[in-house]
Amino acid sequence: MEKITPYRIKTIIEYHTILGISKPQHPLISLISLDNFKPVASNTKISVVFDFYMISLKRNSTGKINYLYGQEPYDFDEGVLFFIAPNQVFSFDADDDFTSTGWMLLIHPDFLWNTALAKNIVKYEYFRYSVKEALHLSQKEETIVENLIQNIEQEYHTSLDKFSETIIITQIETLLTYADRFYNRQFLTRKKINHQILNRLEDILIEYFNSEDLLTKGIPTVQFIAEKLAVSPNYLSGLLKVLTGKSTQEHIQDKLIDKAKEKLSTTSLSMSEIAYQLGFEYPQTFGNLFKKKTNLSPLEFRQSFN
Repeated sequence: MEKITPYRIKTIIEYHTILGISKPQHPLISLISLDNFKPVASNTKISVVFDFYMISLKRNSTGKINYLYGQEPYDFDEGVLFFIAPNQVFSFDADDDFTSTGWMLLIHPDFLWNTALAKNIVKYEYFRYSVKEALHLSQKEETIVENLIQNIEQEYHTSLDKFSETIIITQIETLLTYADRFYNRQFLTRKKINHQILNRLEDILIEYFNSEDLLTKGIPTVQFIAEKLAVSPNYLSGLLKVLTGKSTQEHIQDKLIDKAKEKLSTTSLSMSEIAYQLGFEYPQTFGNLFKKKTNLSPLEFRQSFN
């Protein structure tokens, strides 16, 4: 795939200029209709990094538009809701027949300044999902989202007063909370795909912990596991939290403790030797994790077999 050097877009006004549309009514927030929106054709690839948030719904598309987000290519054929945070790479190209409907909500972090949402927005991990992990809405869910966007649009196009920003931010926060709920639903309803991920996760961990990788490469990272499963780290942890109640890191640690129990109960290796074989640099770190997970020290666990 051709490497694209991203162009940083610092302001919403600048993005409007690039799109060839009129300036936003407010420099820190904008709602853009995608009805009959025409991106640059495929002979020109565009790659950008925003200094602001984007929430976008795209539906009823004809032709093709290919997006690259978080270095993951994806082709949108169906209506989806997706989220982009500042400093994320977002690239696209479209064919000559592409049209769609929907909208883009652009929010500069300064618009949220000195509000609770300014601090809380980081908890919405789907801003760090890849585009292929976008949210597919049911008709009922889309209606809820559209009503919130209409409320934002109404405030946006009225004469701004001291209440307007508070009302808009409240609507945005409600939208993000609903998106959290809808993602939770998506994790649960896509049972076949998600359980395939769980099964593959188990296979990857078993293979890794039964190979020399643990000794030569150390304890696997969440990033490593996510890459093996071809999903983003945040999406994987969100999925596992919903399905199993445990994060990716906890799954890795559980497999590590299982391997430690095996060595403690079937070998005469010292604690230091076991810690080394399990990828720990310091035996004390191994001992602390083992006790945290089992309420026993490694030595106490071994003695329980005598």
